[in-house]
Amino acid sequence: MSSLRSPLRHLTSFGVMLALIASFAIAPLGTAIAQDSTPGAGGEFDAAPYEAPADGVEGEIITDGSSTVFPITQAAAEEFSNIVDGVDITVDFSGTGGGFERFCEGETAISNASRAIAEDEVAICAENGVDYYEFEVAFDGITVVVPESNTELTCISVETLAAVWAPDSEITNLNQINPELSDLELDLYGPGTDSGTFDYFTDAIVGEEGASREDYTPSEDDQVLVEGVSNSEGGFGYFGYSYFAANEDVLNAVAVAQSPDLSDCVLPSPETIQDGTYAPLSRPLYVYVTAQQLQEDPALQEFMRFYLANAEELAVLAEYIGSPEETYAEDVERLETAIDGSGTPDSQSTPDA
Repeated sequence: MSSLRSPLRHLTSFGVMLALIASFAIAPLGTAIAQDSTPGAGGEFDAAPYEAPADGVEGEIITDGSSTVFPITQAAAEEFSNIVDGVDITVDFSGTGGGFERFCEGETAISNASRAIAEDEVAICAENGVDYYEFEVAFDGITVVVPESNTELTCISVETLAAVWAPDSEITNLNQINPELSDLELDLYGPGTDSGTFDYFTDAIVGEEGASREDYTPSEDDQVLVEGVSNSEGGFGYFGYSYFAANEDVLNAVAVAQSPDLSDCVLPSPETIQDGTYAPLSRPLYVYVTAQQLQEDPALQEFMRFYLANAEELAVLAEYIGSPEETYAEDVERLETAIDGSGTPDSQSTPDA
C-alpha cells in the first residue's frame, strides 16, 4: 500500500481519514487543529475505469504546495493506494509559494497550486532546468467568513472588502463596514504570504498581488483560520470554499457584491463558483508535474493517470467544484503526450521561461 504521511490510510470513512491525516501532516508546524472539520465529504468513491500495471509499479512520489489543493491530492493518494501497491506518496503543504520553491529546486514531483505559477517562479524553474506541465484539477471560490454568531454582516461589496484589507486600512470595527452594524472590534484572519489564496485575493480584491494590511493573524493552514474566525466574536477572514463547506455549523459565509449598493450580492456555492457569477473570487486549482519524471517514472505516470481520470470525483469528495468535462478530457490527452515525450511542456510555451 501507498505510505502516506499518516498511518491511518485504512480508515473506511473518507471524510474522517482526511481530517485525521491533515492533523498529522501539519504536526511538524506546531499547530493544533480540530480533527472533524477538515474538508472531505465522505461516502463511496466511484473510481473511473483504471487498470493497474500487471507487473506492478514501485516508487516514491513527493508533493507539496497549496493547503487548498491538499485535500484533493491527499484523496487521490489515498484512493490510488487502495488499487496500486508499492508506491509511497507524501503529501505536504507549505503554501503555493513554498511548494513552488521546492518544486523548482527539483525536490518534489508534484506542486499543488491555488494560482498559476508566477513569473519569478517560472524563471527559477528554468534556471534549474525543471520543465513542467500544468493540469487543472478543480474550481474553488475564496470565501469571506464570519463566526456563526454574526448574523448581521451578510453581504459586502468588493469595494468595501478592498478597503478592509488594504495596506493602509483603518477599518477595525464592524460598524466601519456598515454604520448600521454593531460596535464590534474585528479580529482578522487570512492566509500567509506563501499562500496562493493570499496572492489571488490581494490581486482580485485589493488590486495588487501581495498588497495587504499586516495586522491580522496569518496561516498557510486553512484549518487554523477556521478555528480563529469561528472562536472569535469579531472574527472575519477568508479562505477556500471547501473549508467553509466543512464548517458551516460554526461559520457564516458573507456574500460578495460588485456594486457598492449591494444590489447584486452572490453567495459562494458549487453553482455560482463554477458559472463565474461568484466574482471575482472564483478560481481554478492546479497541480504542476515535472516533465522529466513524467517520462521516466512509472509510479508518477500511473498516479497521474489515476488522478486526472478521477479528478472530478475527487474534487467533489473533498468538497470542491469540478472543472468542466472538456478540461479534464484535454488534460488526460496532454498527460499521455507528456508521458511519451511528444508533448511540449507548459514551461517551454511560457514566454518568460
